[in-house]
Amino acid sequence: QVTLVESGGGWALAGDSLRLSCAASGRTFSRFGMGWFRQRPGKDREFVAAIAWNGRSAYYSDSVQGRFTISRDNAESTLKLTMRNLKPEDTAVYYCAGHLRPYNNPRSPISEYGYWGPGTQVTVSS
Repeated sequence: QVTLVESGGGWALAGDSLRLSCAASGRTFSRFGMGWFRQRPGKDREFVAAIAWNGRSAYYSDSVQGRFTISRDNAESTLKLTMRNLKPEDTAVYYCAGHLRPYNNPRSPISEYGYWGPGTQVTVSS
């Protein structure tokens, strides 16, 4: 059974940094692309960042490009999201997600993500 568990959320001031982590278990982590999504209050879940199974390519939404960095440690089966220069509009529940199929294109649509963590709340105050 695949399990994803996020940690590291919390409260921050605008301009601060936070790092989210996602611990994965239940399958060979290094074979699967991973991503971060978020759901802001009253909004649909949206893409934040994705990283290829081997960590060699990463993609970001326009709203976080240049501020957030996605990374992975395949030896430790962990996914991270380093968030810098946080803004109040980054307030959301952040979800870690894993691809259904191995070696998939990291630009895959949300429908290709079959495993989700329970989410971690990030609140940014001005």
